[in-house]
Parts: sequence; C-alpha cells; structure tokens
Amino acid sequence: MSINPLVAVLLLLPLLVGLARWKRIYPHGPLVLLLVVPAILGIGLIAAPQLFAVLMSLNGALALLALGDLLSVPRPSQFTVERQTLRVASLRKPHPVAVIVVNRSRRTHTVWVRDGVPPALEAEPRELLVRLAPRSRATLRYALKATRRGAFTLDAIHLRVRSRLGLWQRYLSFPLAGVVHVYPDMKQLGQYALLARTNRLSLMGVRRTRKIGQDNEFERLRDFTRDDNYKHIDWRSTAKRNKLTVKDFQANQSQRLLFLIDCGRMMASEAAGLSLLDHALNSMLMLSYVALRQGDSVGLISFSDAIHSFVPPAGGMNQMNRLLHSSFDRFPRLVESRYDEAFVYLAARCRKRAMVVLVTNVIDEVNARQIERYLSSLTGRHLPLGVLLRDRELFTAADVAAPLDPKTLYRAGAAADILLWRHQVLSDLSKQGVLALDVYPEEMTAPLVNSYLNIKARHLL
Repeated sequence: MSINPLVAVLLLLPLLVGLARWKRIYPHGPLVLLLVVPAILGIGLIAAPQLFAVLMSLNGALALLALGDLLSVPRPSQFTVERQTLRVASLRKPHPVAVIVVNRSRRTHTVWVRDGVPPALEAEPRELLVRLAPRSRATLRYALKATRRGAFTLDAIHLRVRSRLGLWQRYLSFPLAGVVHVYPDMKQLGQYALLARTNRLSLMGVRRTRKIGQDNEFERLRDFTRDDNYKHIDWRSTAKRNKLTVKDFQANQSQRLLFLIDCGRMMASEAAGLSLLDHALNSMLMLSYVALRQGDSVGLISFSDAIHSFVPPAGGMNQMNRLLHSSFDRFPRLVESRYDEAFVYLAARCRKRAMVVLVTNVIDEVNARQIERYLSSLTGRHLPLGVLLRDRELFTAADVAAPLDPKTLYRAGAAADILLWRHQVLSDLSKQGVLALDVYPEEMTAPLVNSYLNIKARHLL
C-alpha cells in the first residue's frame, strides 16, 4: 500500500500553518532545496515504479532531519534586547540609535536585527547582522532619519534567528516602546554658536552690520577682526596681550520679537525636500536663538483657519524649549488661512511694541490684499516684517534663453507676468511702511537673521 504524496503534503500543511501562526517558525531556504530532491524522484516514479521504496525512505529521513532540526529553533527566552537613543531628533538629520542584543544560551547564534520604526522614519541600515557567541552580548548601531516632524513611537525590536542546521527560521518580537520627538533642524543652532565664538558668522551668510550710533554699555573684549572699527581698539589691552583687542558694546536688550507662522495650504508646497512650513520653522528657530542671545524676548503664534498655538514673548534660553515644543508637531493644513483671526489674536495678547514677523506664501490677489491690509495696520504700533516665500520653478520658467518655441514662450510670459504682480505686492507693502523680505525657502535663514541684525543696528525697534 502506497501513500499519495499529495495526501502527505496536505497532512503537513496544518503543522506548517500552526508553526507560522503561533510560533512564527518558517521553512528556510536549505529545507526547500532538500525537498526538491524527492519531488524530482517522485516524477521519476512514472518511468521506474521500483524506486518507490527508495523515495519513501528518503522522505522519512528528510522528515526526521527536519523535525530534529525544528527542536533546535531558538526560544525567545534565550535573548534579551535593549534600545538606547536620545528622545529628541532633528528633521532630516541622522539620529544615532544603539541596540544591545544578549545571547543567554550556550549556543552560537547568527541573528538578524531590525527595529520597529514607523514609515516616517528611515533606518540606515534597515537590518543589522551579528554573530553572537554563547553567553555574550553585542551592541549594534544604526541611524534614523526623519522625513517629517512629530512624535513617533518605536514599538518593538524584531530578531530573525535560525535552527542549528539552518532548515528553519524564526521571527522573534520584543515589545520595547520608545518615543522619538522629531523637531525642526537644530544642528544649525550649534553651528551658529560655534561660528559666533570664533567671529566667522560670514560662513553662514550672516553679515556684520555697522551700527548707526553706538550703545554706551561695555560688554566684553575680544580679538580684532578685519571688519572692526579702529576706533574701538583698546590699546591698553592690546599692549598687555601683544595682540590687537577691541571693545564690544551691548545692543539694546529686552525688546520683543513675535513670529506669525502661516500653517495653511499656502505652506504645504515643497522645496528642497521639505515643506515651506518646515523651512519657516527652521528659520524661526534660528532667529529666535540669535534674538535670545541678544537678550530679547521671543514669542510665537501659529495659525491656519484657527489659532493652533501661542507662546507668549519671553527671554532666556529656556524659551527655546517652549518654542520647540510648540512647533515640532505642527503640520500644514489644506485650509484657507484666517489672517484676520491671527492679527486680532495678536492685538489682544501683545500690546507692547514688537517686531512682528509674518512668514507666509502669496499666490493670489485675495491673500495679497489681506496680508497688505493687516501688516500695514501694525505700522506705528509695531514693526511689521513680511517674509514672502518664492517659488523657484516660477523664476526658472521666466528666466529662459532665446530662441524659444511657442509653448516655452507662453510659459515664460505667464511666469514673468506673475513675477511682475509679485513685485508690485512687495512695492505696495513697502509704501505702507512694512518691511518685506522676498526669499527662496531653503535660503531664508541668513537673510532673515541679517534683517533682524540690521533692524537692531539702526535702532528701528
């Protein structure tokens, strides 16, 4: 009496399904290759039925080998895992993560490790490979890169291990919750601090501004640089140090800087891989850091069709934490921005004179009129600065060389017409006494900081 191979396979299916569903154990490549041999011999039975006994013996041997190797599949209790990472990460910047895997068994294991990262985080490399000796531990390192801001949970660490002969593989999951808060780019803050200490801010595009008049309160002595006024050289200190030394004077302090950040549909477009809102928040944080170092107070209002967050103006470097916490999980919404509500909210909560920086995007007449109307209403009481973000594709379409085919010509003409309208919007703002800044989103930080320093130097605030 012979056993139908199809019946044997059907009898094994419940076992394989049970292993996969409850134990997460699956056949590995070598086992599949071994099963190909009896499959080929089974086809040969058509020509040589006398090989049936040999085939059944081979099937039995393979079954015993597979079942024996199945018993050697590692258990979850043989491993422990741990994750070490900082809670705060910067957008689009590598964030280091360390995973510690401990082999508690008396056997050497080859382990594939993968962290349970959400889709918004990219792990590099995605999978880590380590060979663990008995009773040993290994520290594996990889880098996370966030594609957007927000709070993200790393739910578990997943291991893939093999049986002793490699015929089976098992997936193990170790719940290990961890939270990573992705903030706007903060690396530039440390870069600014370093360059400021060495008087090399020009490398970031920050210009040294010449002050009109001079504050009288002495702040510190420092080394002479090329841009310094010779009148500020302290000759006594120079003689003592045998090195040119100049005096620094304090700028006016305790002034207020308030950001109005548009989070509506106008800020949903992307430039250089980031949304316009991301660029706005990066520049806002950079200028806030500069202003707080200058002794000024900084505040923030983020809005779209409603007010989303408000950070009252305050001084001190602790204010940076409040600004970061208020903005890291803010995303553009596909709604029309209510400038009227934002400026009414501003008038009710900021009565003292401040430099009000509105960061937004203008693409139609309706928004342009609202921006001009509400920013011009601040002149006299506050110092308004409108930061309008450029569309690089629009400027590229208008800046083409001849000869042109009709389609390109019409495209360039339409782009030039929009740019003329945009230039008129900026001119109208200037006529109303509003300071205006027209910049590309990815190049906004340095011009914004320079505008602030120029305003401070000219004592406009």
